[in-house]
Amino acid sequence: MRILIAGAGRAGLSVAGYLTTAGHLVTVIDRDPLVCARVKDQLGIVALAGDAADSAILTEAEVRHAEAVVAMLHRDADNLAVASLAKAAQVPRVMVRMRDPEYRPVYLAAGVTRILSETEIFIGSLAAAIEHEAVLHAMLLGNGESVAFEIMIPETSRVIGRSIMEIAAMPEFPKSCVFAGLYAPDGSVQSPRGASVIKGGMTVLIVALRNEVRQTLALLIEH
Repeated sequence: MRILIAGAGRAGLSVAGYLTTAGHLVTVIDRDPLVCARVKDQLGIVALAGDAADSAILTEAEVRHAEAVVAMLHRDADNLAVASLAKAAQVPRVMVRMRDPEYRPVYLAAGVTRILSETEIFIGSLAAAIEHEAVLHAMLLGNGESVAFEIMIPETSRVIGRSIMEIAAMPEFPKSCVFAGLYAPDGSVQSPRGASVIKGGMTVLIVALRNEVRQTLALLIEH
């Protein structure tokens, strides 16, 4: 995939590096020529020095050939400009990193629906970790009423040896809760099925309503 990233801050470079190692063709735009030189030398990524909110720079970066544009600049006003220009260039996928939640309706009015908020992601992950010690990673979903979270099943859990179908049938299992992923201790990933059996040391990815996380943990963690 040809991907254009506007902004070479720490987050932008991390995303660019990850996508490059995954085999995508990435181009980065940043105002700082020294940063662009470092991107080229250290990561081997095409980098253009200039204002990504300038249509001339986007044209030079061949925005019309991009399959995805990600605006990760420091100001939402600049991200909005980049996103609007990318949509005008008929880029199939346009997404922005939102810094100020007040900009959400502005982005939506401009037709930008792929909006990523670092604040919301951070709050969801940190709040879940503070509230529930067993939670390894977490992310708020939708309007924040649901949470996707990972936990490790202890060897003493009473659900060890039970299938997902059996666990889901237990009266204390929240009906809105679903298994979204299973990770074996060796790191291999399994797609959850009704017949999948939970084992000690396995990490599970769960999606549940925020008000049912504690109930879910009680079932899966306690013995």
